[in-house]
Amino acid sequence: MARYCVLLVFLLLSNVGFNHTLRGFTLPNINNININFNDIKGKKLTVVDFWATWCKPCMKAIPKLSHLSSKYRPKGVQFIGINGDGPRNMAKVGPLTRALQIDYLVLLDPDLTIFQDLNVSTFPTLLILNENNEIIWRHEGFLEGDERLIEEAILNNLQ
Repeated sequence: MARYCVLLVFLLLSNVGFNHTLRGFTLPNINNININFNDIKGKKLTVVDFWATWCKPCMKAIPKLSHLSSKYRPKGVQFIGINGDGPRNMAKVGPLTRALQIDYLVLLDPDLTIFQDLNVSTFPTLLILNENNEIIWRHEGFLEGDERLIEEAILNNLQ
């Protein structure tokens, strides 16, 4: 019986903090203007990309995400980048955003508050949320061709 109770407590605690819904939050953009997530989310879907300037897979993913953002924005899909660089690299985010021609909003989370709230453990991590902010798809890392998986997930959830 004691083993059963210990196992039950472990299972309960292992799920603490895992959110299947993104709660509203406010973060600064690259111009240090506070932006509320609920004001910018997509009408149908919101794609949230957690990235950092030092992350090589992130740098491969971003141009593909910009293309998908342009393609699906008219269909009610909003892309949002959340940068997780710390204070040392924060000065690189704006110039890199312009150099990569990111065409979607980039927010700054140097304390990794949202990152931690959603149990994100690696860069890049991409989430797709429905209109109720429920996480309906999650993808970690990025390899060439993953943009097709992301687009398929978008299309499957646009119906």
